Amino acid sequence: MAQSRDSGNPFAEAGELDNPFQDPAVIQHRPSPQYATLDVYNPFEAREPPPAYETPAPAPAPLPPPSAPPLQSSRKLSPTEPKNYGSYSTQASAAAATAELLKKQEELNRKAEELDRRERELQHAALGGTATRQNNWPPLPSFCPVQPCFFQDISMEIPQEFQKTVSTMYYLWMCSTLVLLLNFLACLASFCVDPNNGAGFGLSILWALIFTPCSFVCWYRPMYKAFRSDSSFNFFVFFFIFFAQDVLYVLQAIGIPGWGFSGWISALVVLKANTAVAVLMLLVALFFTGIAVLGIVMLKRIHSLYRRTGASFQKAQQEFAAGVFSNPAVRTAAANAAAGAAENAFRAP
Repeated sequence: MAQSRDSGNPFAEAGELDNPFQDPAVIQHRPSPQYATLDVYNPFEAREPPPAYETPAPAPAPLPPPSAPPLQSSRKLSPTEPKNYGSYSTQASAAAATAELLKKQEELNRKAEELDRRERELQHAALGGTATRQNNWPPLPSFCPVQPCFFQDISMEIPQEFQKTVSTMYYLWMCSTLVLLLNFLACLASFCVDPNNGAGFGLSILWALIFTPCSFVCWYRPMYKAFRSDSSFNFFVFFFIFFAQDVLYVLQAIGIPGWGFSGWISALVVLKANTAVAVLMLLVALFFTGIAVLGIVMLKRIHSLYRRTGASFQKAQQEFAAGVFSNPAVRTAAANAAAGAAENAFRAP
């Protein structure tokens, strides 16, 4: 114990040397050729230079198999060479299939709209009873002794695809009525300027009183009923009468003097007598021309719609016969005529 205390290491064991450099852990790290340190490094010692850097030789590229065909995508197309998007027959068949699907979709939409219209009509009838079918045209006040004569509801009775056409024809009839009233005023002004135009003024009153109700009953109502119930007979009535109406529109636009129409010729004749009256008659002639053009366009349009419905003259004849024989008055008259003929046959000697 005293020896360890004299050596200066109070924690050393007896018989152990008081030299830290004798520790085996220190001894194994002494300078050696395998473990170089700064003490043994000699910068002036001749050493062999390191070998020069050599680029490694590239590995040979693997050869493609002889049986592999060349890829089609590696070939570049020329700017003028068309790309191959598929055969023409495949594209044509796909386009035909798409067109057929669109046509079926339109047909289904039309049938759905027709069913919806009928459902709304039945709902209106169920909610209001017979009150919903009361006549509502012309819209007259309740205190008027003359009551409405027709029932008209384009949004409820006409299919969705034909509502715009029917509404346009209704506005055409209203415009023609207003122009007839303006024609009456223009003829009145012309009669005030020149008393020799009295015949034209009288005819303008007659045309306004006759054409206004007759045009509504003779061509608008058949057109309305034709689109409402897809009636071939009403279509034929409309085409026949409205064609005559278009001819009359053209005559009104021409304005033959003495016929009661303030057309172009009548306005030019009055231009020499009074400029203001001539301007009014020219305005009426312009309105007559616009109505004539619109009437011809709508006639062609309705005729194209009629041809798409698959109607025919034979169908119109069948509808006419069914309508005539279903009329109670016609059946009663036919029965009376047959009974009278039979009675006369038995009384004959």
